Amino acid sequence: MVNRPGTPRLLRELNDRAALDLLVRQGPLTRAQIGEHTGLSKVTASQLLARLEERGLVEVVGEQAGGRGPNAALYAVVPSSAYVAGLEVGPDGVTAGVADITGCVVAQVTVDPNGTDNPVKTIHNAVVKACRSAKVALGRLHAFVIGTPGVVDPRSGDVQFAFDLPAWHEGVLEALRTDLRRPVTIENDVNLAAVAERAYGAARDAEDFALVWLDRGIGLSVMLGGRLHRGRSGGAGEIGYLPVPGAPLPVGTARRGEAQEGVTESTSWGIPALAGGYGSLVGADAVRELAHRHGIAEPTATDCVAAAAADEERGGAFLDELADRIAYGVTSVNIVLDPGLVVLSGSLGRAGGRPLATRIERVVGRLSPTRATVEVTAVEGNPVLRGALHAALEQARDEVFSSGKE
Repeated sequence: MVNRPGTPRLLRELNDRAALDLLVRQGPLTRAQIGEHTGLSKVTASQLLARLEERGLVEVVGEQAGGRGPNAALYAVVPSSAYVAGLEVGPDGVTAGVADITGCVVAQVTVDPNGTDNPVKTIHNAVVKACRSAKVALGRLHAFVIGTPGVVDPRSGDVQFAFDLPAWHEGVLEALRTDLRRPVTIENDVNLAAVAERAYGAARDAEDFALVWLDRGIGLSVMLGGRLHRGRSGGAGEIGYLPVPGAPLPVGTARRGEAQEGVTESTSWGIPALAGGYGSLVGADAVRELAHRHGIAEPTATDCVAAAAADEERGGAFLDELADRIAYGVTSVNIVLDPGLVVLSGSLGRAGGRPLATRIERVVGRLSPTRATVEVTAVEGNPVLRGALHAALEQARDEVFSSGKE
């Protein structure tokens, strides 16, 4: 057998990382419990804990009474060993959260852009405000993940276009990295909602599922084999452009630099405002109009859907027609990808709850050769922010937990 230089160090790093991940998931644990879960001997587990204590990553947080002999020390990851930031960017504001390395959210704030069209300044202000609230220096943040509507280039990681955020454009990623002096990742907001759903919600540990985002607009995220499917150009999930019965053909499919005959208004990316397709049937404006036609006159689309779901005798006909509309897109996804599980998220998906999900599942079952289970999001709080923080924690743990000493 060839002696490979560095192998003992590699094994130590692997063991250290396995123990740290275990403590994050299940801690506090005793030395013996860590050994049982990892398969390490008592001696090796003791050496491992000594290394991690020296690096400031674990600490004794208590004792566990046993049988004979002294009580066993309980070890846990030191929460303050690293921090991360996650952000959700929208047209009406930026929400920023700061979490410690264990995943505990120590601060969450929302910042009004106050009319500024400088995304770097807006993000910087939100992060600074969150850090002040958390009493954590900005320099202690190890990773930033930002969720944004629109298309993010999977190769460069930069924003290509965001319909509601014209100031977001190519070059903003580098500008943010320069300003914050830390690793920054920008991700589509619906993709981050799917990350949160797999980590904490209805798709927990599911390898394959689709998430349909029903809110002001419509979005889709697909997880295949435990990995997000972004598409070659990052446009996977732009389901609002899907041609469907009952809506005019979508206007706005030209790529950057391509002109379309008869189109005069466009976004900053060269994509005209959407004037048809699936999004024109299931966006908030269309849903509110449909509800009002059924005599449900609450002021917002979310209020209308919630009222109908709470009183199906009154709102059943509205929910039936809304489910038919939503099922056009869900059926298309199910026929092409057969994900097995579809999760409804966004404010409208949450408001519709089981009454809406059951109706959609029934319609899809009639239209599709394969059945799909339709569930309602089970993520608590802001799913985009939670997904951003989860992704940032994965990055930070890779850096902090793997940077062992000789």
